[in-house]
Amino acid sequence: MDSTFPRGGNSSVIAEMKFGVTDYAIFVLLLVLSAGIGLFYALSGGKQRTVQEFLLANRSMTFLPVALSLLATFQSAVAILGVPAEIYRFGTEYWFLGVSYFLGLLIPAHIFIPIFYRLHLTSAYEYLELRFNKVVRLCGTVTFIFQMVIYMGVVLYAPALALNAVTHFDLWVGVLAVGLVCILYTTLGGLKAVIWTDVFQTFVMFAGQVAVIVVGTIKVGGMSRVWQVAAKHGKVSGIDLNPDPYERHTFWSLAFGGVFMMLSLFGVNQAQVQRYLSSRTERQAVLSCYVVFPCQQIVLCLGCLTGLVMFAYYQDHPLSEEQKNASSDQMVLYFVMDVLNEMPGLPGLFVACLFSGSLSTISSAFSSLAAVTMEDLIRPYTADIPERRATLYSKLLALGYGLICLGMAYISSMMGSVLQAAFSIFGMVGGPLLGVFCLGMFFPCANSVGAVVGLVTGLGMAFWVGIGNFITNAQALPPLPNGTSIPSLGGNFTTAVMTTLLTSATTPERRTGLKKFYSLSYMWYSAHNSTTVVVVGLLVSLLTGPMHGEAVNPRTIFPVLPHLFCCLPPKYRDKLRCGVQDVVQDGSDSDPAPLAMEKTSNGLPNGLLESLPSGSNMDEEEMGEGFARADGPHACVLRETAL
Repeated sequence: MDSTFPRGGNSSVIAEMKFGVTDYAIFVLLLVLSAGIGLFYALSGGKQRTVQEFLLANRSMTFLPVALSLLATFQSAVAILGVPAEIYRFGTEYWFLGVSYFLGLLIPAHIFIPIFYRLHLTSAYEYLELRFNKVVRLCGTVTFIFQMVIYMGVVLYAPALALNAVTHFDLWVGVLAVGLVCILYTTLGGLKAVIWTDVFQTFVMFAGQVAVIVVGTIKVGGMSRVWQVAAKHGKVSGIDLNPDPYERHTFWSLAFGGVFMMLSLFGVNQAQVQRYLSSRTERQAVLSCYVVFPCQQIVLCLGCLTGLVMFAYYQDHPLSEEQKNASSDQMVLYFVMDVLNEMPGLPGLFVACLFSGSLSTISSAFSSLAAVTMEDLIRPYTADIPERRATLYSKLLALGYGLICLGMAYISSMMGSVLQAAFSIFGMVGGPLLGVFCLGMFFPCANSVGAVVGLVTGLGMAFWVGIGNFITNAQALPPLPNGTSIPSLGGNFTTAVMTTLLTSATTPERRTGLKKFYSLSYMWYSAHNSTTVVVVGLLVSLLTGPMHGEAVNPRTIFPVLPHLFCCLPPKYRDKLRCGVQDVVQDGSDSDPAPLAMEKTSNGLPNGLLESLPSGSNMDEEEMGEGFARADGPHACVLRETAL
């Protein structure tokens, strides 16, 4: 049962280190507890008998589990390996990404969440039909499905491949065990099981990373020495104010380019929006965004400290030949095994930490894909599906996407260097999707033609620059000497996959023309692509006839100009609304979008659910948190929130 692998370090004789029974037991315990949570929620409460309970946890979650689930989805296995590798190779400059978390979470909390929550959506892409039309909704849904199907198999396979290369931990045992357990608890327990397993897996990830930092710091001689060694070798970075967008990392690219990357994840990504919508009230959803902010800072600090400790450790313990030829993701695992080799169980804890990242990420993918497929591709075109049958379809969709994930993991094993390009697709698609939502929310004149053309143009621009950079780097750099296909990875869900495409360990040669354009920093990708969508969308809308403010559903618009110029007199601020009605002043409950009137399938039609006791949510109603009133003609109560 024991797996053995060579130990690095400054020993001239390479010792054998064992991945023992205790380590395997901890890994199995992770899988058993995760599956147990899914079975518990499958057999308790409403037993996942309605679509709302299965896909939205019956809109009953409080802010703390939602926040930890948001964090777990953010902290993928790729990021657990990628952030320390980034710090080890390039220094602490990446740490400035934490500055982008302020606006990256404040904007979703006060703009995206209120709009999505008060419309009582299940899929974020329902918004696109309310704002534009069904064609735009369909384009957004298909783009998201393509993005996630490509990504989820790779994110399951790639960490297992890196782990196998270092520890000889059986590759397909890890992939199949994690994949099947994830399918089990997602299909049986629904979103509530996904959220609570994320909570459990978050603590496992914290424990694994803290164990590595504490033991590694003790072996190096204390945190002060870690910092001294890093500073001596130039790994402690200052603030680089170079405005050049082609520089890989500067303060501007991390602090401001990172905001757009955060928005593409926490603002409009279905996996995160679905968690906001599962909250008991709008206030709980907003609180979850605030709570996840310090947690993300802690996660970033843990990853960066791991990289610094790893660098200091290998100044005292020269690398073995095998480690010198290892890729960055493998180096993190070599370091973990080096510092934890004398402590049975701790290597297993880190493996559990690594696969917790995979579980949380792919379970979110299964649930979000089931939601968008059911709500955007099946229900709008199939009339009067009974609730029980719709719930069964949702579970079968989650199961089907789980099996597709395993199939994509197998395909990933045969992709070779193309695996890097597949990994980067997730990041390339996030920016254009953010752009089409921003186009709809902030610009009332944008029409459906502009939205579609803008989205297609943004995707084309993203793939052009991304693939061009991949090909250019592939021609310039020799292949990796080992079989692992992941280069250095960045810090979050989006950053990690983007860095796969766009980083290299060597300084690139001076480039001109298109090659210069292809070397755009990956941190500006989301900003560049989302801006392309907005600019092209506005131009096409103006050329084809802009929408008039009176024709726009005011509940789908965030009047950004009146908020930016709040010091102006009211009559001038009203003109800045571009003719869009002020819902608060108008007081009308009518909704120009017929879809909102037909949304009886999203959990709260015109009144409370039969299974919900009357009066149980009166406090939320009184606070105007977006709940439906029993005597009201519409499912949404809108209250504007100023930023």
